[in-house]
Amino acid sequence: MIEIRKAEKKDAIEAERIFQSARLFMRQNGNDIQWNSIYPSAEDVFSDAEKGVGYVMCEDGKIFAYFAFIIGEDPTYSYIEGKWLSSETYGTIHRIASDGTHKGVMKLCVDHCRTICPHIRIDTHEKNLTMRNALARLGFIHCGTIYIEDGSPRMAFCLLP
Repeated sequence: MIEIRKAEKKDAIEAERIFQSARLFMRQNGNDIQWNSIYPSAEDVFSDAEKGVGYVMCEDGKIFAYFAFIIGEDPTYSYIEGKWLSSETYGTIHRIASDGTHKGVMKLCVDHCRTICPHIRIDTHEKNLTMRNALARLGFIHCGTIYIEDGSPRMAFCLLP
């Protein structure tokens, strides 16, 4: 049975394994830009755990996926080339990654997040076709382009209630 629970600091080692697996998958699938060797990291997991926004997916006690779900204004989303479809309170999914052992991780994540906050935003690199396809299947709408801290563009999506 699959369980989604809040991440704890002790989950950082497994999360780093999952991030490395996701980086490798991205590189093998044409996305050689997103997620460098220092992001995301154990420090991100520590911070997420302290703030209560990190989550892990487990089966039989083994962690196979990680994500953060943060409710409220995301500074990265304050400027968009395009238009958000709603100004209602939203939650943002960040750092979603899987070790590749389970199918449907994005759907599990979105279903869980919608129980917390039904209006969801997410962004990804244009080269991340796997993520873009998953978002389209789940009903996310492309709203425009946002820019992350280093100035790099990301495709921004939302899912309304």
